[in-house]
Amino acid sequence: MKKYIIAILFILLGMPALSAPTSDKVLKSELGRVEKITYEDVEQNYSDKSQVQQIVTVKILTGEFKGQTTIVDNMLTNNPYYDIFLKKGDKVILHAELEKDGNTVDYFIADIYRINFVYILIALFGGLLIYVGKKKGFFSLFSILATVLLILFVLVPLVRNGFNPILSALIISVLSTIITMYLVGGFNRKSTSAILGTAGSLIFASILSLLTIKFSHLNGFCCEETMFLYQADSTLNFKGILTASMMLATLGAVMDTSMSIASSINEFYTINPNFRPKELFISGMNVGKDIIGTMANTLILVYIGGSLPLVLLSQNIDLQKFFNLNQVVTEISSAIIGSIALVVCVPITAVIAANIVTVNKNKIDDIIFTDEDIKED
Repeated sequence: MKKYIIAILFILLGMPALSAPTSDKVLKSELGRVEKITYEDVEQNYSDKSQVQQIVTVKILTGEFKGQTTIVDNMLTNNPYYDIFLKKGDKVILHAELEKDGNTVDYFIADIYRINFVYILIALFGGLLIYVGKKKGFFSLFSILATVLLILFVLVPLVRNGFNPILSALIISVLSTIITMYLVGGFNRKSTSAILGTAGSLIFASILSLLTIKFSHLNGFCCEETMFLYQADSTLNFKGILTASMMLATLGAVMDTSMSIASSINEFYTINPNFRPKELFISGMNVGKDIIGTMANTLILVYIGGSLPLVLLSQNIDLQKFFNLNQVVTEISSAIIGSIALVVCVPITAVIAANIVTVNKNKIDDIIFTDEDIKED
């Protein structure tokens, strides 16, 4: 089985090069530090209010003009969504633009630099995962990294180059599942059953997503980001991208459910090899009933939590109009489709695992602990 994983890794290494997007040269943004700020009041002819303009002196910290200073205007409009209120010492992201002469570079403040604390959170998460999970934690961390790389360097270039978003998302999801299951669960029939159960559930979810988009008249423009993407490339299949996003949002929970069912069935068979596939299926379904209740609730809460401002907006809009908004229907549909995929995952994985684990009675997979794990503990 290991040779197949190696082959998959070679494919993953080659796909980004094959699918790399070809686009016009874009100037790289640079990092800067605020050295000095002065203020100006800007009167508006069409309003009684006035805007405040920050005249910001910024020292460029990276790139070709590193060490030089530039003066940038930063307008404050009393709108917290758009305003970037700066103070001396703040680090900022500078957006670079070429002038018409093709030689002069102008800089504008794109945003405040805020990623540093995220690095701390990532380091804390990785450290705790490895400390608590030991070898399994390390493999989990590796599988997360592999999934992120697959999305950023394989899925995104494929979609931007015109490949079918749904097929691309399905391929990436299956590859991510294979890597995750075999690394965390080991090269055994338990992991194989979980992979097949996840793949079947994702295919079902993709079909259901397509039907929902068609019959609910969703246009794929569910948020502000899709409008920006449309302005950047109007030829993209936005309905397909919406389906792909629904699939990816479901992937993690479905993988968790399928592995739980497959592990349970394999554990039952380890304890009693006389169990027949039908008995193992019934046992897996009983375990799945408990998983469904909590996991589906978790998935719904994730969607509601991520859309809380949208939910609060319902107090300002007629409910009939609110529940027919494109964005609201999209979020509700995503949550329900994810929950349906979880429910469907249980019988699919139970059927597959009940038949696969009994193929060779002379070899029973170790479920949770091996002798090596016990010695490590």
